[in-house]
Amino acid sequence: MLWKGRRQSDNIEDDRSDSDSGGGGLGGGGGQFRIPIGGRTGGGGSIFLVILVVLAGWYFGFDPSTILGGGDGGLLPGGGGQITDNSGQDSGTAPANDEMKQFVATVLAETEDTWTGIFKSQGLTYEDPKLVLFSGQVRSACGFASAAAGPFYCPGDHKVYLDMTFFQQLDQQFGASGEFARAYVIAHEIGHHVQNLTGIMSKFNQMRQSMGEVEANQMSVRIELQADCFAGVWAHYTGQKGILEQGDIESALNAAKQIGDDTLQKKMQGYVVPESFNHGTSQQRQTWLARGYKSGKLSDCNTLSGPI
Repeated sequence: MLWKGRRQSDNIEDDRSDSDSGGGGLGGGGGQFRIPIGGRTGGGGSIFLVILVVLAGWYFGFDPSTILGGGDGGLLPGGGGQITDNSGQDSGTAPANDEMKQFVATVLAETEDTWTGIFKSQGLTYEDPKLVLFSGQVRSACGFASAAAGPFYCPGDHKVYLDMTFFQQLDQQFGASGEFARAYVIAHEIGHHVQNLTGIMSKFNQMRQSMGEVEANQMSVRIELQADCFAGVWAHYTGQKGILEQGDIESALNAAKQIGDDTLQKKMQGYVVPESFNHGTSQQRQTWLARGYKSGKLSDCNTLSGPI
């Protein structure tokens, strides 16, 4: 991805220096929307399931409290300690203008330009979200989360939260390397912001309150796949600018494959439980990402009705 020298967004909040102490205000609001692992369990789970989730969290590097705590805010404090980036620097004291921050700011700027144009073409106004960089743990309007929870979007404050050590996990644990795989992560979360601005997310949250767990998971899959499709729409317009390099789209598609529910469950427990899927299978995630990229049309991202 030819990103260097391009505009960087000013909508970055770098809280890495103080997020270990839980910076940011804790308020009310909807649940968090994360990119890769996520998941909810109903009440009364067996002790075996609890142990399995904790072991899986250790193996894959995610926060077990995001599953055991229900995933709708009020998360248990997690993480702690120092997390270092690839350079060996403490990510909480990284330079204010480190290269990875510049990359994130550039990708965010590209999403701003794309979605501002799309919204304007439909007579709407796009509201730029904030992207919060943190280290270790962070408070948001959706609750308290540790870095191990992965990137997430909080509809309560219109912010994306990212501990950039997740990019190491994406490469080393999920086998999804490349700059555009990282850009896809950001674009997916921005996709949730688009859903929030257009009222899709609030409608989903209202519907979810009257659903059983299996039905809510099925609807969650549709929401996540639409965010993947929106990421593809962004990639479509980014490609038109001539800043994508050979292999970039393949890198993003591989990332979508590696974080599919079925792929993750096979790695985690050796078998899959389709009723528990809440992000979509690897094939579904790749399909919808590719669909958005191919057409660049929001009308082709209707995952909320019909087969997926």
